[in-house]
Amino acid sequence: MSPVQKRRLAWAIGVACAIVVGGAIVAPFFRSTQGVAPAGPAGLAGQPAAVIAMRDEAGKPVSLAQYRGRVVVMNLWASWCPPCRVEMPELQRFADAYAGRGVVTIGVNQGESAARAQAFARALDIHFPIWLDERQQYGRAYTALGLPTTVVVGRDGTVVTGFDGPLTYEQIRAAVARALAPGPAR
Repeated sequence: MSPVQKRRLAWAIGVACAIVVGGAIVAPFFRSTQGVAPAGPAGLAGQPAAVIAMRDEAGKPVSLAQYRGRVVVMNLWASWCPPCRVEMPELQRFADAYAGRGVVTIGVNQGESAARAQAFARALDIHFPIWLDERQQYGRAYTALGLPTTVVVGRDGTVVTGFDGPLTYEQIRAAVARALAPGPAR
């Protein structure tokens, strides 16, 4: 093979590699997401909510099953999480506003001691129930991509929607409005 042919072959191989690599980079932007469930807790919408036996900060046994018939806003958090610290007052504001409307807000501490969870809740003046998930079972069950993670569970025990990341009062209210809407469609 002549030097000119070798250069042409090398150039053709280089162009072919660039096309393959470029296609691999661009292809995901053109892939259809229709029919694909979103990642994280949002992808669990319509499925039965995981019911895992826990203990509250006082050591009393608790379970999501005890809230059947009510809408539950379940928030997974940890004291070391700065966005959790920002979101907690919004959750408390929501819990106060929706008390007596058939909606319960629950904070599920992920992997920390009762003392740490209690100190965090006291420091932020949080009064809704705090559960301890020492083995972070709810984080796995709800495919949490990080903290905070919030899951809204309907009266029938199915996941209405889920979110990764901190929410505002208005976002929580809008998510719960879907769960409170009459009829099976949410």
